[in-house]
Amino acid sequence: MSQARTAFCGIGILALCVAVLVAQAPGADAGKAKAKAKGPEPALVQIEDVPGLPRVLLIGDSISIGYTPPVRELLNGKANVHRPPVNCASTLVGLKSLEAWLGDKKWDVIHFNWGLHDLKYIDEKGALVAVDKGKQQVPLDEYERNLRQLVQQLKKTGAKLIWCATTPVPEGAAGRVPGDEVKYNEAAASVMKDNGVEISDLHAFAASKLRDIQHPKNVHFTTEGSRRLAEVVAAKIEKVLAK
Repeated sequence: MSQARTAFCGIGILALCVAVLVAQAPGADAGKAKAKAKGPEPALVQIEDVPGLPRVLLIGDSISIGYTPPVRELLNGKANVHRPPVNCASTLVGLKSLEAWLGDKKWDVIHFNWGLHDLKYIDEKGALVAVDKGKQQVPLDEYERNLRQLVQQLKKTGAKLIWCATTPVPEGAAGRVPGDEVKYNEAAASVMKDNGVEISDLHAFAASKLRDIQHPKNVHFTTEGSRRLAEVVAAKIEKVLAK
């Protein structure tokens, strides 16, 4: 009996040692370490203002998240470039959150966009689905009404406003219909014309070079593509600031 107990204890100690070694082995916490090493999305990190420089606010979805860091680089020393610490998604989110995003400080220029999340197809739970299995999150007529409300709220800031046209939806993009963004851009252009808001036509810029700057069958852009978009955005902001 004593020998059996000794053998059992020996096995237990061996198992414990193995467990400790596995826990300490390289890569045991690789997932956690990788997440910590990656850190927060750079575009969403809030910046400190450089005194004396104009304040610029970028509002938009993941496309704008992609071009935010290079816009900051291009306008370094020329403007403090901020953005909400979130994906600004659809006009529905904008109506709920714009007041918080604007805060209580003065803005010199606000460059804004909504569209790709409005025209996407979702199921009853709000998840992106195939076009034939859902409905558009924000139908075109509602999108236009929402934009009119949002523009009125933005105008109250006294900032110079720049509407950024929604970028192209390529063939094969999940949950979206290529060409819908053109209709939504036309509706947006009507709203901006009625309110005297400048337009940065990022759609026209990107449409002629999608193969070079956009991921295949995806509305998102490559790193280089985002940088190319940023050049257009930064140039437009500089032009408006100069006025």
